[in-house]
Amino acid sequence: MRVLVVQNFDNEGLGQIGAALVEAGADIDLRKPYRGDALPEHSDGHDAMVVLGGAQNALDDEICPYFPRLMDLTRDFADKDRSVLGICLGSQLLARAFGGKNQIGGATEFGWHEVSLTPAAKSDPVLEKLPENFPTFEWHDDTFELPQQAVRLAGSAVAENQAFRLGRAVYGFQFHFEADRPMVRDWSTSFASLIAERNPDWNDRLDDEMARNGPDADAAGLAIARAWVATI
Repeated sequence: MRVLVVQNFDNEGLGQIGAALVEAGADIDLRKPYRGDALPEHSDGHDAMVVLGGAQNALDDEICPYFPRLMDLTRDFADKDRSVLGICLGSQLLARAFGGKNQIGGATEFGWHEVSLTPAAKSDPVLEKLPENFPTFEWHDDTFELPQQAVRLAGSAVAENQAFRLGRAVYGFQFHFEADRPMVRDWSTSFASLIAERNPDWNDRLDDEMARNGPDADAAGLAIARAWVATI
C-alpha cells in the first residue's frame, strides 16, 4: 500500500491518520509542494492520496500555484477508484475540484466543537460505527457548497458541510479528526501567536477543554482514520 500525502503548511502532520497507516503497513510518500516538491503527474504508483490542511484558502492559486495541478491529480485518483482523503483545506480543495462553490470567511470555528452525522452516514463505511454526535477539533474560517454528486455526511451549527463522500471512497472532512491531544498541544505551542490574535484566552482554557473533549474526540478520530484506511 503506497499512499501519497500532500502537506500544504508547516506543522500540519498526519496525526491519527499516520497511526492508522502505520498499523496497515503503508508506505507514505510525503510531498510538500508549498516548499517546491513536485506532485506526481498521475495517480499511477499510488493506491491512495491524503491532502492535509493549511492557513491558505482554497482559491489561493496565486500564493499556491500548484492548486490547479493538485485538483487535476485528485480527479485522476477518483477516476481510477483510488481512495482520497481531504482534511480542512484539503476538503475545500476537494469540493472545488468537483464543482463545489467555496465560501471564503463567515464560518469560523476554533477548538473542540460538536459535529452531527447525517442519516446517510449510518450506512457509510467510514462513519457508520461513529456516534451520531461527537466532539472534534476545528480550525477554519471558510466553508463550501457540496459538489453536485456528493453525499453529505456530517454538519455542525456553524458549517453545514463538515463531511462528504464522492463515489466509493473520496472523502472530505472539514474538521480535524486527525488532531489528537498531542497534536493539538503541539499546534497550541507552534501557532501560539497566531491563536492568541483571535483567541487570547486559549492557553487558559486548553487543559480544561482537552480534558472534557479530548478522549471522545481522539476515539472518534482514530476510528475514522482506521475506517478510511480500510477503503484503500
